[in-house]
Amino acid sequence: MEEGIWTDARSLSLDEWGGLLEGMGEKPFRRKQLYEWLHRKLAGTWEEMGNLPGSLRDRLREQYPLLGLRTVEVQTSALDGTKKFLFALADGNAVESVWMQYPHGNSVCISSQVGCRMGCRFCASAIGGLTRNLTPGEMLSQVYEIQKATGERVSNVVVMGTGEPFDNYESLIRFLHMISDENGLHISQRNLTVSTCGIVPGIRKFSRENLQVTLALSLHASNDEKRRRLMPVAQAYPLAEVMDACQEYFALTGRRVTFEYSLVAGVNDTAEDARELRSLLAGQNCHMNLIPVNPVREREFVSPDRHKVLVFKNKLEKYGINVTIRREMGRDIDGACGQLRKRHMDAGPDKREDA
Repeated sequence: MEEGIWTDARSLSLDEWGGLLEGMGEKPFRRKQLYEWLHRKLAGTWEEMGNLPGSLRDRLREQYPLLGLRTVEVQTSALDGTKKFLFALADGNAVESVWMQYPHGNSVCISSQVGCRMGCRFCASAIGGLTRNLTPGEMLSQVYEIQKATGERVSNVVVMGTGEPFDNYESLIRFLHMISDENGLHISQRNLTVSTCGIVPGIRKFSRENLQVTLALSLHASNDEKRRRLMPVAQAYPLAEVMDACQEYFALTGRRVTFEYSLVAGVNDTAEDARELRSLLAGQNCHMNLIPVNPVREREFVSPDRHKVLVFKNKLEKYGINVTIRREMGRDIDGACGQLRKRHMDAGPDKREDA
C-alpha cells in the first residue's frame, strides 16, 4: 500500500497516525486515542475528542480534514424496514447506501464510487457514468453514519452499491483492512463481501491479498454473446477468463465465489440458459444468487414472473448448482440490487437531482 496518498483523517491507518503524531512531538499513546475516536467512538468532529489536548486538535483540524458525510435523506421501506441513506459528500456529490436487517444481523451495502463507468445495461448506477472514486474514509463513513443513525451494530458489509470496487482498488483494500481492524469496528473479514462485474486482473490481484473476504461476481448471462449485450465489460474479459480467475480465487483463499445472476424475462431465463450454466459452472465451488431484475425507470428490462423464476431455480438445482433466490430488500424505495444511482447535491440540503 502506497503511503501518504490520502489526507482525509478517516483514510489514515493507525501506523500512519503514529508517524504523524510522532512528527508533531506527541507521545505514542496518542495514536490509539485518536484512532479510537475516529473508528470506534465514531466522532464526527475534532472537538468531540475530549482527551486530546486542545492544541493538538487545533493542528489536526488545520492539517487533516475530517470529511464526514452529511445525511440528506433517509427512506424506509414499508415492505421490510430497509433504510436507504442519501449522503452528501464534501464536494457536492452524493452517494446512496442501504441498511438491511436479517436474522443473522444487520447488513450495510455501501458504494465505492460516485457513479460507475462499467455501463451494465440493467443497472441505474451506470447512468451518467463515473464522477470519481471514493476515499477509504468516505467508504468507512457510510458504515459509521448508518450505525450511528440506527443505534445498532453493523455485522455485515457488502461493497455492492454504486461503482465497481476493483476500479477503485487501493481505496477498497485499505477500507477492508480498516473495517476489520481490531482497533476499529472489527467486523470479521468473513462478513465482508466485494462484488465485481468481472475485472479479471482485479480478481487475480485480489486473490493474493491474504484476505478472507467473499467475492461476488456479477455473472448475469450463460454465454459470452448474451453477456456482451448486458455488460460491456465482457468485451474485454470473456467468460472463460472470468471463470478461471474465480477458480484461482477459491484455490488461493478457500472462499467459495458467489455468482449473482439477474433474471431478465426473455433474455437469460430460458431452459437453454440453465443448461449452459451447468457447463459454465462445472468444477466451480460456488453459490448462485438468482435476482429477478429490479425495475429501473430508464431501462426496459423486466423480471420473469414468480413461477418462471422458480422453474429456473429448480432446473439449476437438478444440475447440482447450489442456488437461492435473493430476498430483495428495499425494492419500493429503489434500494435493491441495481437501483442505486449517482446523485449531485444542489445548494439546499433537500434539493437533489438524478445525474
